Amino acid sequence: MTLCKSCIATCFMARLSRSRATSARRLPALALAGSLAIGAAAASASALGAAATQGAAPPARTDAPAPAPKGAGGIPGRPEQLTYPPLTFEAPRAADYRRTLSDGTVVYMAPNTEFPLISLSVTCMGGANLDPADRVGLASMTGSMMRRGGAGALSASEFDETLDFMATNMSVRVGEWNSSASLDCLASNFDESLKLFVDMLRNPGFEAARLKVAMDEAMEGLKQRNDDADSIIDREWGMMFWGPDHHAGRQPTSASLAAITESDMRAMAARIFAPANMIISVTGDFEPDAMARKLEQALAGWPRGERLAPPSAPKADPVPGLYIAQKDIPQGKVYIGMRSIERDSPDAIPYFVMNDILGGGGFSSRIMQRVRSDEGLAYSAGSRFAPEPFYAGSFRAGFQSKSPTVALAIKLIMDEIGRIRTEPVSAEELEVAKASLIETFPQRFASKPAMLGVFVTDEWTNRPADFWQGYRDRVKAVTAADVQRVAQKYLKPEQMAFMVVGNWSDIAKGDPQGRADMAKLCAEYGIGAPVMLPARDPVTLVPVAAQPVAKSTPEGGAPAQPAAGGT
Repeated sequence: MTLCKSCIATCFMARLSRSRATSARRLPALALAGSLAIGAAAASASALGAAATQGAAPPARTDAPAPAPKGAGGIPGRPEQLTYPPLTFEAPRAADYRRTLSDGTVVYMAPNTEFPLISLSVTCMGGANLDPADRVGLASMTGSMMRRGGAGALSASEFDETLDFMATNMSVRVGEWNSSASLDCLASNFDESLKLFVDMLRNPGFEAARLKVAMDEAMEGLKQRNDDADSIIDREWGMMFWGPDHHAGRQPTSASLAAITESDMRAMAARIFAPANMIISVTGDFEPDAMARKLEQALAGWPRGERLAPPSAPKADPVPGLYIAQKDIPQGKVYIGMRSIERDSPDAIPYFVMNDILGGGGFSSRIMQRVRSDEGLAYSAGSRFAPEPFYAGSFRAGFQSKSPTVALAIKLIMDEIGRIRTEPVSAEELEVAKASLIETFPQRFASKPAMLGVFVTDEWTNRPADFWQGYRDRVKAVTAADVQRVAQKYLKPEQMAFMVVGNWSDIAKGDPQGRADMAKLCAEYGIGAPVMLPARDPVTLVPVAAQPVAKSTPEGGAPAQPAAGGT
């Protein structure tokens, strides 16, 4: 059903009138209640005054108010006396929403007639991991241009105007190892919108003028990669942690972008967005059987292509040590981390609980309390556990602090890592961490698009079908001994890499009160001499002459220099 503007306005005005009428009826009652309250207060004051005049002690006071009587319908008299039944939530099962079309394409459907809208998403395997070594950035540029460059016989501007006229929105996203395209439209024009959507995926325009704009924007973005510490540390950490040849560590350059051609993008689009490489999800106002027929027709005649393989694991492991990226700023940006485990490891849930207590739980976490709340060294500090579905992921702690206190903040974080390895966590910490994971669990399925997104990701990554049904029980089963065990097994200070972006001459000196300096930290954790990363041209990433740094380091000599061109 489609509501016209006059209907909406009429409903709004009617509700407003009812609201005003209700308020008018309540005013006399509120006034009477106020008068009674004032009278009671005056009487009480008069009684106290009389008692004082006659020398009698006033009535005894108690610290806590007497329990308020229950009102009509058994409603408690005070908010804190309210009780609620336990939340009952059963995780939905993917099989209840999964269908397979005649050509083998998997579709997840979740009808919802609340609004006359339909949302459709196509999710595919493959992304930046498919970039050739000499054309890094190809997949990302392809995804950007598929929506911006027109479709089929429509020019870019004609395609934009057509979608605007129908109030239809389309987008394309290309990630590290997966990609997606989405369609949001009115149910009344879904058929026409779907036809344009399929045309965009099958026959993207890659209009030359739009391509030039996109390429110029990308080149301009390269020039800004050395502007702040965040972009520098993310780039250098990725190259060091995953290796410069892995998709998670590779970075585009002016040469790699300039090498991209229209034919390269067409080939990449056809490879990723092929029916054999798709899982479709649909939510909104539709009838499932009718939707299945429409999808069958939309895919008819579309070359099936091939189902792409998952991304490969990195060939290199991060080398422990202290890496310095010199930048003349008053603060230091710091990452501390090491390789973690795969997503489906039996230790993944205990690891999540452990990390929540250590640094992933916000203000309740130990790292945040020590670094921010106790010492005031950083606005934000914490840790992140990011397992990967196809290979071991990462553990990383991080913060940003003024240069003289960087060493002290590192020491506090390493102290907390040591403490969670050697001492059992408290019962309260364990309960808070587990409750956080359990009580936020329903949010994963808060909407039908979110629910189908979970199912699609699970199918692409081969997660067990009953994983979510037993998730909360596995969280509840985690013990303090489990937390300590995974901390001892996976958090090994001697295997950690430390990366600092900032003014090394100021950072190396350490805390003015002498509580920590970089020399002591290097000695305590066997880090060895700091490695000075080469300054890089932001466009080409070719090492250039490093900025001047202090003549001496915590070790008493010049920082070690990596070989030119890498870490």
